[in-house]
Amino acid sequence: MLTAKGIHKYYGNLWVLKGVEVNIHKGEIVSIVGPSGSGKSTLLHILGTLDEPAKGEIFLQDKKINQLKGRQLAAFRNRHIGFVFQFHHLLPEFSALENVCIPGWIAGRRKKEVEEQAVALLNTLGVGHRVENKPGALSGGEQQRVAVARALINNPDIVFADEPTGNLDSANAKELHQLFFDLRDRFQQTFLIVTHNEELARMSDRTLHMTDGLITN
Repeated sequence: MLTAKGIHKYYGNLWVLKGVEVNIHKGEIVSIVGPSGSGKSTLLHILGTLDEPAKGEIFLQDKKINQLKGRQLAAFRNRHIGFVFQFHHLLPEFSALENVCIPGWIAGRRKKEVEEQAVALLNTLGVGHRVENKPGALSGGEQQRVAVARALINNPDIVFADEPTGNLDSANAKELHQLFFDLRDRFQQTFLIVTHNEELARMSDRTLHMTDGLITN
C-alpha cells in the first residue's frame, strides 16, 4: 500500500537518509526503532509528505505522492494521511469535538456528517464524555486520544505516529498502544510508528531498525 524507493535526504553536508526502502501493507502496524539521529523521524515526515526527499519515490495506493505540490499535496495529505505526534498539537481555543472535526471540514465534507463521525470516534476512543472540553481541561492521555480521533476523521489510508507515547506516563502509554491494535482490528487501519518504546515495538506486526540513515532489516 505504501512503498518508498531509494529515499535520500541531505541537510547541507549532513547525509541523513541514504537510500531507504520501505513497504507497508494495509492493516499492518509497523514500528521504526533506532538510536537518536538515525533518521527515523526524518523518514516519517518524508513518507507523510511533510518534507521532501532529495531523491527517491513514494507511492501510496499506487499514486506517486512526492510529485504533488501546493494545494494538491495539501488536499491529498488531508484526505489520505493521518498524523499523531508526541505533543498532540491540539488547538487550545477549540473543543475536543471541534479539533477532531477540523480536517473533515477542511476537506469540504458536510458539517453534520463530520460531527457525527467525530462523536462516534471519540466514543470509540473512550473520551466521548469530553467532547465539549478544550484541551487545557483534558489529561495528557485524553489529549492524545483526541489527537488520534483527529487523525482518523477522514478515514485515511495510513496513520503516521511520531513518538506517540513519548509524553505519556506508562499507564497511558500502554492504553494508547492497545488502542492502535483495537483500531487495526476494528477498521483495518494501517499505522507506521516511530518509537523508542520497546513494548510498543514488540507488539507491532513488524519492526524496522534504522541505523545511520538506513533500514538494517
